[in-house]
Amino acid sequence: MSKIAVIRTGGKQYKVSEGSTIKVEKLEVEAGKKIKFDTLLIADGDKVEIGTPSLGEKVEAEVIGTAKDDKVTVVKYKNKTRYKKTVGHRQIKTTIKIASIA
Repeated sequence: MSKIAVIRTGGKQYKVSEGSTIKVEKLEVEAGKKIKFDTLLIADGDKVEIGTPSLGEKVEAEVIGTAKDDKVTVVKYKNKTRYKKTVGHRQIKTTIKIASIA
């Protein structure tokens, strides 16, 4: 079983393992650069390390690129008042590949 870690970035938590690829909130890092993440938990078989509140920067990842995510459509509607409004939004996401978990 490979190591599993829980990292925190962009106000969210992600469960990752070595070699996995995930999309996170936009990071101000160029493609190809390495970045370290605040680690909350590391599990390796029966051994589990839990941070109080964190273990430090123990997960290293490589930035693959930044792009817009799929469109989310928001519709506001009020009955019997002829009010309808449609808004679309595309969030900017950064794709990262987990290189190592210390």
